[in-house]
Amino acid sequence: MNSETRGAVPCRTNDRQGAERCPGSPLTHVALTVRDLSASVPWYERVFNAEPVLDEDTDPDFHHTVYLAGDNTLIGLHQHVVPAAGEPFSEYRVGLDHVAFGVADRDELTNWATRLDELGVAHGGIKDRAYGSGISFRDPDGIALELFAPPA
Repeated sequence: MNSETRGAVPCRTNDRQGAERCPGSPLTHVALTVRDLSASVPWYERVFNAEPVLDEDTDPDFHHTVYLAGDNTLIGLHQHVVPAAGEPFSEYRVGLDHVAFGVADRDELTNWATRLDELGVAHGGIKDRAYGSGISFRDPDGIALELFAPPA
C-alpha cells in the first residue's frame, strides 16, 4: 500500500527542478518533557558536554532548555507547571520510543561507551546489527536515548 492509497500526500524529493522536500526532512527539533529541569539540565550538559542555546520561560506555565545537536537539530527539555504523571517513561506506550543521536562510526561509538562508563551512566553495551551499531541508555526520567553509528 503506498501513501496515495492511505490518503496521505506523497513526498517528493529535491531535484534540479525545485521539487519540494518531504515534511520532516530534515528533523528540526525534538522536545522531551522532564519532571525536574534542575536534575535533567545538569545531566544532559554533563553527558553531552553541551551548554544550552536557549533557556527561558515561554509562558507562565512552561519553561524550556534547548541544546543544539549536530549542525541543525535542537533537543529541548520541557517542564510544565502541571506536573508530569508519576509513572515512569515507557517505550511500550504509544508515543516516543527513543531518541537516537548519530555518531560517525563504531570507533566513535566505542569512545562514547567509555565516556558513559566514566560518568557512571548505565547502558546496554554496544549492539551491532546489519543496519548499524548502537548503544542505549536512559536520562534521569528514564527516557530512552541511543547513540547510533551507520554500518561500516
